[in-house]
Amino acid sequence: MDLKHAEIETVDPTYRWIGPNEKPLTANYRINKTKTGKLMVKDFLEPLSGLYTCTLSYKTIKAQTQEEKMVKQRYDFMLFAYREPDYSYQMAVRFTTKSCVGRYNDLLFRVLKKILDNLISDLSCQIVEPSYKCHFVKLPKHGLLNELFIAFQVNPFAPGWKGACSDTIDCEDVTNHNILQARDRIEEFFRSQANIFYHDFNKTIPAMHFVDHSFQVIRMDSCRPGFGKNEGLHSNCATCCVVCSPGTFSPDVDVTCQTCISIRTYGAKSCP
Repeated sequence: MDLKHAEIETVDPTYRWIGPNEKPLTANYRINKTKTGKLMVKDFLEPLSGLYTCTLSYKTIKAQTQEEKMVKQRYDFMLFAYREPDYSYQMAVRFTTKSCVGRYNDLLFRVLKKILDNLISDLSCQIVEPSYKCHFVKLPKHGLLNELFIAFQVNPFAPGWKGACSDTIDCEDVTNHNILQARDRIEEFFRSQANIFYHDFNKTIPAMHFVDHSFQVIRMDSCRPGFGKNEGLHSNCATCCVVCSPGTFSPDVDVTCQTCISIRTYGAKSCP
């Protein structure tokens, strides 16, 4: 019931819930209706999305005549399945190098990737799309320096990642926790590279070394197939991946649902 009715006496209240399939909801292992009209749904899945209607029936009784009158009030609710977005990180870092030609640049790149892979392997995270380019950089009051501009992505979907989610439905809780740990470990690794030279002034700086303050990281969100972000439609959950509504679908890990007028269901992953 609404706040107005909740704050006053209600005589002989009864409640009738209608689900998205326009049929009365019956109690089962997933759906529970309390005596006071509350609807409780657990393990809410995509097909359960849609319009839910509650009809409250109650009596008014005239004090003088005891005449009874049945009153009905209808309440409509739109419910949507949603997930937290899957996090991944785009990272960039720079290293000095003696020359832009030669095999040592590629060797550094491969060794660095192997170190980072080993650093996060126990978290079911991986380094993907690694790349590098060599540029010469003019710094204020210095000559030209050769630097490797290295970029890569980190995601929580290394082979076997689903094994970590066997005990939970909300797998993104696990994967997002892991990717945040991976981000912190990689940040700490590059921070330690910079600290090496601050704590030992007598150490000879090698020709190839980490450029201090060059580490950059940007979070990138993605949604599971059948889900997408829509700030206009779901402004109260703008960062959520909400189930694609009828007439839309999402076939991959994009963050938006695409139009397909032939779809009549929630959570479509393809357009027939």
